[in-house]
Amino acid sequence: MNQLRILVVEDDIFIAEDICETLEQMEYIVVGPAYNATDAIELLDKEKLDLALLDINLGEGANGISLGHLIQESYHLPFIYLTSYANKSTLESAKKTRPMGYVVKPFQVEDLFAAIEIALYNYSQRWQPVSWQPTFLNKKLNTDFTPKESEILQDMFEGKTNAQLAEKHFVSPNTIKTHVKRIYEKLEVHTRSEAIAKLRAGLE
Repeated sequence: MNQLRILVVEDDIFIAEDICETLEQMEYIVVGPAYNATDAIELLDKEKLDLALLDINLGEGANGISLGHLIQESYHLPFIYLTSYANKSTLESAKKTRPMGYVVKPFQVEDLFAAIEIALYNYSQRWQPVSWQPTFLNKKLNTDFTPKESEILQDMFEGKTNAQLAEKHFVSPNTIKTHVKRIYEKLEVHTRSEAIAKLRAGLE
């Protein structure tokens, strides 16, 4: 429940399977894969997501850059292009959609993991609360976060995984999962992206 949920949009079934397997090995939850923009939009509407990986060439219909524009405008979700296309014109078009990263295939597992971690962190840094003190958060959000939950919420906001949270706070991964579950319940959300959106709305 507390793992990051990543949408995979890739039109090549074999590459899609490889990406999904790689993400699962990293202990992310994979949503999809979607093999075209239409399927991707259905999943964006239906699923609770934290990040999307987008191929640019999606065969017939809208391409990944068009999908990136839509995500930027309507879904407010961080996304990374994972594509074989690295020519100048494609990069110029891609930049206009404000992706959180651009990984060229074939990719190394370490490069993809780093891109995801940096994307989540950079997305969180686009906006930060005035204070992470529980008294401030609870007053503005009408919640009852404990000091520890406020600390973990800040670390989640900065893109730390459950394993990284456990290491930093010197507790077990199961304890972190319990804290994250309580944070989600208090914010009435299901994903980190929803939590960020809720914080933004409540603290503006």
